[in-house]
Amino acid sequence: MNGLLKPLAPVLACCGLLLAWQLASLGLKNDSFPTALESLRAIPPILTDKESLINILASLRRMAIGFGLALAFSIPLGLLMGRSRATAAFFNPLLMLIYPVPKAALMPIIMLWLGVGDISKTLVIFLGVSLPVIYHSFEGAKAVEEKMLWSGAAMGLSPGERLLRIVLPAALPEILTGCRTGLVLALITMVTSEMIARQSGAGNILFNALDMGQYDTVFAMIIIVGAMGICLDAAFEIVRRWLVRWSEPQFDMPLSFS
Repeated sequence: MNGLLKPLAPVLACCGLLLAWQLASLGLKNDSFPTALESLRAIPPILTDKESLINILASLRRMAIGFGLALAFSIPLGLLMGRSRATAAFFNPLLMLIYPVPKAALMPIIMLWLGVGDISKTLVIFLGVSLPVIYHSFEGAKAVEEKMLWSGAAMGLSPGERLLRIVLPAALPEILTGCRTGLVLALITMVTSEMIARQSGAGNILFNALDMGQYDTVFAMIIIVGAMGICLDAAFEIVRRWLVRWSEPQFDMPLSFS
């Protein structure tokens, strides 16, 4: 019985949430809180509107660029920090200074420097993704057994080759945990940055609808953004399982479909 219900669990959870939403909206009878059915009916017009699709695709493009640049920067840095005390001692104070600052709070300053275009929004996404990836890469590299590195050195591998051929594969499960966290943060910072610098994107659609009192469209965009997050997480989980099929995960994230 449990085996049959397990694949349906996400669907049942979504149906339960929509039912609770529908009942709450009917009970409150507030114009700014549309029912679940009204919000769901507003989704097809958004997804069939050319301009709205262009905005959503622009959001995904910024997110992909920011996420990709963050991985290219953060994974090597985290691995180096995990294996080099000097590198960790240099970068750790800088990261601890940046970590508690909400990335959306940096948006006005970045806009003053770089304008309100794609560069500033991509930079905010980059900053939001980088820190968890650096941390998990650092933890993964630090956990690599010294005996494995000694064996690599005895085989004539250079420090760079040991980092690439021993440390990176051993730390990969932990790195991918950071990447998964970073993917969620990329979506959050993407929408937040578009709400602040309102030119295009999913956040721009959401706030324009709010300004015009189209509350069903506002909630429809929230559903669309949530669906994007679920689909991206499910796709990443497939890739993660393929990359580390030799390793069992230490824990399962709440959004997992496994």
